[in-house]
Amino acid sequence: MQAPLIIAFTVFGLMAGAAIAYVIGASAILTFIAADRQMYMAVLPQRLFSQLDVFAFLAMPLFIFAGDLMNRGGLATALIDFCMSFLGRLKGGLGHVNVMTSVFFAGVSGSAVSDAAALGNSLVPEMRRRGYSLDYAAAITGASSIIGPIIPPSSILIFYGALMETNVTALFAAGILPGLLLAGVLMAINAYYAHRDNHPGGPGEDVPAFFPSLLRALPAMTLPVIILGGTLFGFMTPAEAAAVAVIAALVVGFTHGNLTWNQVGASLHRTAVMLGGLFIILCAISTFSYIAALLQWPQAIKATVEDWNLSRCSI
Repeated sequence: MQAPLIIAFTVFGLMAGAAIAYVIGASAILTFIAADRQMYMAVLPQRLFSQLDVFAFLAMPLFIFAGDLMNRGGLATALIDFCMSFLGRLKGGLGHVNVMTSVFFAGVSGSAVSDAAALGNSLVPEMRRRGYSLDYAAAITGASSIIGPIIPPSSILIFYGALMETNVTALFAAGILPGLLLAGVLMAINAYYAHRDNHPGGPGEDVPAFFPSLLRALPAMTLPVIILGGTLFGFMTPAEAAAVAVIAALVVGFTHGNLTWNQVGASLHRTAVMLGGLFIILCAISTFSYIAALLQWPQAIKATVEDWNLSRCSI
């Protein structure tokens, strides 16, 4: 009885436009009531706080904060200019720049939202100005921002490592190659559409000078090296590397004169809002997993799959 009820409620909530965290959480609470397990809800507050009281989670808000500081301090623009200096003369060059900048930015923020916000405010208007359609500019920005949660430091990998008690540093090492492969695929697809739809770009394109743009982007480019090198070689924990990233972003932003204390306050506010949204989702998932364990849904799914006798199917 519980399964059709929770499926129907989830579908109705999503169709009504409710946030997915509230839909999952409300469906789980409704299942507690439908299954006559209300007495176990008294343990929920302690269970939720224990899920959040993990040291590894400390790295996540710091990485998000560092990424937002980079964006407000002008380092994202410096990265765009550097990528433009050697990719801008290719056909569809700004699309390639979009993807490559996401790779560099992902090495600091670890968040798809921060990545999309930084590139959406700068690259999308520039792509439109140079002749790209708004749909294409938004699509490639959204697609390239997915690199953020894959290339370390990744908020999702920190979540997974903390909840599953897995080594976060090992997860960071495992995310490098898939993130770079995804970037390569996106650049190949961008090249195909650039030639098919005759996107702007080519040998005559006006691009920034290479070495000046490299010098401006060098502080932002060294941050991923410091973070990954420090965590992979054991010099720092992910939380310590995140703190180093925040300090470096503050120093570079104030040194270049692009960052103010008002912007730092706004960045703190944005980080708190993003973190609140992530933790609400985590609480909803924890509530759902709790009722699933009480009702033994994993065991029921396992038994159902075993009854299908898939291992005996002939090829």
